Amino acid sequence: MFARQFRVRSNTAIKGSDRRKLKADISAAFPSLTADELTELVPNKEELNVVKIYAHKGDALTLYVLHKNPLFFELEKRLYPTVYVLWRYPALLPTFRTWPPVLQKLVGGADLMLPGVVVPSSGLPEVKRGDCCSVTLVNNRAPVAVGSAAVSSGEMRSLGMKGRGVCVLHAYMDNLWNNSTFSLNEKADTHYVLWRCDHGVTSRPLISTEIMDALLLRCFLHALKSKVKKSELPLLTSTFLRNHMFSCCPSGTQLDIKKSSYKKLSKFLQAMQKQHNLVRVRELTKGVESIVEVDWKNRELRYFKVPEETDDEASPAPDRGDGAEPPYRPPEITALYSVSSRLEPLFLDAKKRKGTILQPEEVRHIVTEYVKNNELVDENNKNYVTINPTLCDCLLEKSEYQEVESLKWDDLFSRALGRMQECYQVVYPGHAPIRKKGHMEPIDISVASRGSNKKVTLIKNLEVYGLDPAAVGTALQRRVQASSVLQPIPGSKDKVLVQIQGNQIHQVGNLLIDHYQIPRKYIQGLDKAPKGGKKK
Repeated sequence: MFARQFRVRSNTAIKGSDRRKLKADISAAFPSLTADELTELVPNKEELNVVKIYAHKGDALTLYVLHKNPLFFELEKRLYPTVYVLWRYPALLPTFRTWPPVLQKLVGGADLMLPGVVVPSSGLPEVKRGDCCSVTLVNNRAPVAVGSAAVSSGEMRSLGMKGRGVCVLHAYMDNLWNNSTFSLNEKADTHYVLWRCDHGVTSRPLISTEIMDALLLRCFLHALKSKVKKSELPLLTSTFLRNHMFSCCPSGTQLDIKKSSYKKLSKFLQAMQKQHNLVRVRELTKGVESIVEVDWKNRELRYFKVPEETDDEASPAPDRGDGAEPPYRPPEITALYSVSSRLEPLFLDAKKRKGTILQPEEVRHIVTEYVKNNELVDENNKNYVTINPTLCDCLLEKSEYQEVESLKWDDLFSRALGRMQECYQVVYPGHAPIRKKGHMEPIDISVASRGSNKKVTLIKNLEVYGLDPAAVGTALQRRVQASSVLQPIPGSKDKVLVQIQGNQIHQVGNLLIDHYQIPRKYIQGLDKAPKGGKKK
């Protein structure tokens, strides 16, 4: 609705009676707000304006603006909170999560489609069609879009998570956001910037230089205060970045100097030396810089408060009943087989028609019963089964019709399974079983070359196993002390891959198998790990 510029029709100060009515309307629409929170949102004596506008498609809306920041907008006599309000009260609405690359589409005016919704282990929020709801990004509880549910939660599940999920009306960085004084381009509040960092913004295209600069300074101060010891000096700047600053990065964020205003570590450290007098950097060896001195009494360093719990493994937090994500549990995957048209005669006695999905044990049982009922066990050697016309048509190749008169039991079962359609069942914790044809898509790990002699490791299909790519990327970044990023997969809707510097297949395999408990048979590419586990 605000993807394009809107037109202002009128802008007037709110009257006392209208202010009271607005409070009552907000309280009725959002009963979870307390009286104090209502007063904070709609103060009794501060400037509050009613702005009537026309959206680019001609819709008439009313905005309620406090100090030039839009709080709510009214469409067809219904109130919706803005992203600005939801950042202050993130639990105000039922929330749907999606991947960071989807946000750009939402800002452009697209609705949130159900295939792009990341379903937590606790399940979808319960909503009815038309209910007001918000959208957040993975690893960031701050809502980035507001809209109404296109269908109810029950319909979403019955549709197999296909189709439209949320009709988006307003999103972060759209024209309503950009017309407020809370715009990121004008924001200079350090507390706000650090709040963004603490809550793990992982949407790479939207990280501004101001946010990355603040994150860089935060990790720098944290590393100096809690990681670096005086006995370590002089300390190579590259070692300081790799061993200390990366480990101080908040969960869900990625430290990338190239996306800061400094672009290079040397320029950042020069600024810390000249502007803040925090460190002294010297070139002890030609072309190699080291930190030779730290001003431990510096006011900025002394008053910096070290954040808590920044060294935890990047995985969902335990369920403490406070809305946090429960620990990750791998899905249960079961191999299944569907009766094919060729094998249908073999299963008719068991009343199993073409397309019936069976477990391997059921197939063995049905085949065994068929053999016994038709007295096909070889009398001379009970390890063999005599081939009758039905078994001949179902299990033998044409070249074998005149040659093969009996088969071993194991050969009989393997031929039966081999001529059936492979399927699988996957059960995510807290969800109903899902059955699909074909193979379960494995997690794919590969190594690609970047530039002359640089390698990166790419990890795909993490979402298939209910894994959060952002959390996996952060966990790897801390394990190997190398930068990682999320990138959209070309030609794939709403899927992302994790890219991390170097050949890290050995570490990726250890993380997936030991930490996330993914069976080795569902991981593809482990054979490409460098010998001895050394990085290349």
